[in-house]
Amino acid sequence: MYDKEKILVGLAIGLVLLLFPVFYNAGKAAKAPEAVLTEQAKAAKECVEPKAYMKSEHMKMLDEWRQEVVRQDTRYYKSSNGKVYYKSLQLTCMECHSNKSKFCDQCHDYMGVSPTCWDCHIAPKENG
Repeated sequence: MYDKEKILVGLAIGLVLLLFPVFYNAGKAAKAPEAVLTEQAKAAKECVEPKAYMKSEHMKMLDEWRQEVVRQDTRYYKSSNGKVYYKSLQLTCMECHSNKSKFCDQCHDYMGVSPTCWDCHIAPKENG
């Protein structure tokens, strides 16, 4: 009378089609991008803090730097190894990591985040 079997088959097919992408990609992650360093960064052999720290905490560090520079006029940062750096995204960080599309954007796109750095700062010109 109501074609119950046809409705159930249709729902089953629809459910399979809807869930196919989930099960097809289960357990597979996209390969993480590798940071492209400039010759200057390779020559420096160190960053403001160790690599593992910078990968996980750079966003907090940059936010703290912004707050301290703007609100407290504190312009220098003493790293864990005792070296002093000028707190500046453009003058300190971008000095070595100058290729924004290959260094910053690749990782941010992979992680699905949209930092607000370039709302205030001028994005660097890409070299080649």
